[in-house]
Amino acid sequence: MPEARPSGGQRPESPREIVLTDDGPMLVSGPVEIVLPDGSRVRSDRPVTALCVCKRSRRQPFCDTSHRCRVRIGDSTEEEDRAQPESASTR
Repeated sequence: MPEARPSGGQRPESPREIVLTDDGPMLVSGPVEIVLPDGSRVRSDRPVTALCVCKRSRRQPFCDTSHRCRVRIGDSTEEEDRAQPESASTR
């Protein structure tokens, strides 16, 4: 398979590292530019960018740790909400 090269025929300095986590976001070494489904682009200049893969984030395409609010029960696809209900004394 031929190597992909950036425009201008130059080789990239080094490949980007992408880390797939078991129960969380995809971690991408930055800076990165992300093309969204509608064709718009967002950029992150952070050293590591966490991209949401669970679709729960309110900051799509970035992770806001919403995946932490639910845990899987056993081997089934059933999930339990870990969010604590607000008590009357804290309102």
